[in-house]
Amino acid sequence: MADIVPFPRAPHPVRPPSNGPEPLWRDLLGDQLRRRRHDRGETLSETAEKAGVSPQYLSEVERGRKEPSSEMIAAIAGALDATLVELTSAVAEELRQATPAAAVVSASRGAFALAA
Repeated sequence: MADIVPFPRAPHPVRPPSNGPEPLWRDLLGDQLRRRRHDRGETLSETAEKAGVSPQYLSEVERGRKEPSSEMIAAIAGALDATLVELTSAVAEELRQATPAAAVVSASRGAFALAA
């Protein structure tokens, strides 16, 4: 018969209760796009024309109203002389800063394995 061998308890990250909802990716993406466009001194129409989208669509993306495809994000990033990696990395960093750090707590139950 096999023996039951307990695994050591490992802490599991658990998100602590927050005071509000976590920011949405599309909101942070829109903020990043607007900031980059303003830094370049461009209007919605100028950037939209370079990206091949309508100014209305770009406005909705910047306001977090639209969830653009990766192709659209790449086109808008290109119009702002940024790469997709640069843009998504900047958004990910903002998300990290805006999200409370995960608390580490012990598991309530240990895991077990059968030894042969």
